[in-house]
Formats: sequence, C-alpha cells, structure tokens
Amino acid sequence: MDFDFTPYFERYEEILRGLDKVFAQVKEKYPKEVKCASGCCDCCYALFDLHLIEALYLNHHFKQLTEKKRNRILIDADKADRKIYKIKRLAFKMQQKGASEEEIFAEIGKHKVKCPLLNEDKQCELYPYRPATCRVYGIPLNIYGKAHCCSLSGFKGGEKYPTVYMEKIYQSLFLLSQEIVQNLNTKYTALHTVLVPVSMALLTEYDENYLGIIKKTLDNKTEQYKVRPNAWVLGEDR
Repeated sequence: MDFDFTPYFERYEEILRGLDKVFAQVKEKYPKEVKCASGCCDCCYALFDLHLIEALYLNHHFKQLTEKKRNRILIDADKADRKIYKIKRLAFKMQQKGASEEEIFAEIGKHKVKCPLLNEDKQCELYPYRPATCRVYGIPLNIYGKAHCCSLSGFKGGEKYPTVYMEKIYQSLFLLSQEIVQNLNTKYTALHTVLVPVSMALLTEYDENYLGIIKKTLDNKTEQYKVRPNAWVLGEDR
C-alpha cells in the first residue's frame, strides 16, 4: 500500500511519551500506592477498545515479530475475540432491556479476558508499543466523569490524587485517527469511529481492501474495493 502511516505513528508516539511521563510523575510521588511491576498483569485482563491509530500501530509492530510468536498470539487472539464478542453481546442485550450504563459497566467489569500479547512468563510481547490505556492503568483515572483505579493499587477512595482524564486522551486519539481517514482516500469515511479490542487489531489485515482505498485504474476510472470493514491533563479527582 502506498499510504505512509509513519508521520501519524510518530505523532501517536508523542502522545504515548506524554502518558509515560505522567505515569512516572505519579509513581514518583506515590511509590507505595503504585504497585505496577514486572510480572504484574492485572491490566492484561481488562476489557477496552482501540482507536484506529492505536490498532494500526499495534498491528504494524506485531508483524515485526517472528512467525512462531505471531502464530501463537493469533491463536490466543482468536480465543479472546470470541469471548469478547459474547461479553459485548451480553452488554447489548442488557441495554435493550433498559439497563443503565452504570449497570452494564459493572457487569462487564466482572469479566476478564487475557490479552493475547501476554506470554507464559507474564510479559507483554509488544510492551514498548502497548496502547495508551495500558500505560496509565495503575494510577487514578477519570473515565467520562467516573473515578477508576487498579484494584491492586494502594490508592484510597475518597482522597484526592493526581488523575488522568481519559476523555482527553480519547479525543486526541480520535482526532488523529480522523486525520488519517481524511487523507487516506477511502470510501469508508467513518472508519475512524470504529473501535476494536486488541485481539481484533492483531487479527485484522489492514490492507487496501479493509481500509477501502479508492484507486485510479490505468484509464483513470475509479476502482473501489468492496470488502466492508469490521464492524492529559492531570487534575485532582474528587
């Protein structure tokens, strides 16, 4: 594919470096509360989705792994994706029955799915390239107005701590993804709104077909691929 994602990857990496800096600052100030350490993998069982820029970036680096590792990860990704589908189906049914957003999130929170990138040694196969959510999981977060924190951390409810407002991060990722789509020459103009779990980001082949690239043939007629895609500021949290 002719499109070069490198400039977007570099801007995404700036966001990641900013999150790493924030995490380091909180950990330095609250060393007893931040329990994150090598071998701790509680966050590797959390359910969350990726924006397009994150999925493309993770998929790109996944392809740099050895074939043996990729094959093992793909098997785990398929298993994880099946579980996630069932969980999302449950959430949809709850919504149809009138359950509140809080009730749905509470139910989803009961389910754990192992990230396919977590190996037998409890290490992430793509740790340097892990998504934004993974980088801030162990410190206080505010997600759409609600406080969240790793259950293994030492942060106490009701007290004020430096907090990462995830909505601001999501907005940055959304806008960067949107910019990619606007410059991609794709017929899928809403592709940046599609969120996928890590498992699907690894299983997907982000080629011209998936991305819906519109190409020019030799006689200048437009050719469209017909494959449809699958569907920080720190503050004091109260």
